[in-house]
Amino acid sequence: MARHIISAKQFEKNEVLALFEKAKKLKQAFKQRKILDVARDRILTTVFLEPSTRTRLSFTYAMKRLGGVVVDFGAEEITSRAKGESFEDTMKMLDCYAPDIIVLRSKEVGAAERASKIVSCSVVNAGDGWNEHPTQALLDVYTMWEVFGKVDGLRVGVMGDLKYGRTPSSLSYLLSKFSNISIHYIAPPELQIRQDVLENIKNVEVNMHSRLEEVDVELDVLYVTRLQRERFADQQLYEALKGSYTVSTTLLSRLRKIPTIMHPLPRVDELSTEVDVLPQAKYFEQAENGVYVRAALISSLLSLNTP
Repeated sequence: MARHIISAKQFEKNEVLALFEKAKKLKQAFKQRKILDVARDRILTTVFLEPSTRTRLSFTYAMKRLGGVVVDFGAEEITSRAKGESFEDTMKMLDCYAPDIIVLRSKEVGAAERASKIVSCSVVNAGDGWNEHPTQALLDVYTMWEVFGKVDGLRVGVMGDLKYGRTPSSLSYLLSKFSNISIHYIAPPELQIRQDVLENIKNVEVNMHSRLEEVDVELDVLYVTRLQRERFADQQLYEALKGSYTVSTTLLSRLRKIPTIMHPLPRVDELSTEVDVLPQAKYFEQAENGVYVRAALISSLLSLNTP
């Protein structure tokens, strides 16, 4: 039976660490040889019903570097979805073509789970509305593991749009699998972390702040997110909150120490480009790690014989 990746909540710590070790080996292998030949005759289909750059491309690069084939569904407006075809019929049609994995992004919460009940192959949730983005959380925590050599005991600040952003929820769920984690949620009251997320991270020390300057401990990581303009029902509220937080070198200099800076990207105006030159800025390495972590996940789902 195919295994699906729907939520970061489904992972256990040992499984996450095993994926990280596999990703580390694949990173070394890809640096030596761009393409391995372990996924020959396997097909991954990318279905992105919402814009994406990093997630879509990193899955594509990951599969191709494993030697597999990628078939892209294409932009929604050039498919029969634009003619009114139902989500269920689209998934049934794709299943007829017998892919090995479907990587699905949708504006609708729960879309990946719905798809998993229709198709016979593995479904990977590449983002379902404001809900979750589990593979982003995997590469985020992998980056922390790579920087610090561990995840246990880290103090992580998560800053920005925590209500409408899907990355803070999945990141919180995955971090909660580790020990002695402290999360500092930094956001305007209107954008603070959702209660349903807090209910699923019982073994984490949680702190709430409205501004970064209120954090009075040394953070190991500052994870910055953008305002999700496309999810605001009230555009006046978006305009009022836009620019209410911007991470700059000046702001970072006021902290007890400059933490590792991460961002799922794309950024708008919440993270100044002047931060890019700091050795603590890891967001482009974070994006690169998406290839290795997603290759490790593909390898696991397809039981490939990787290095």
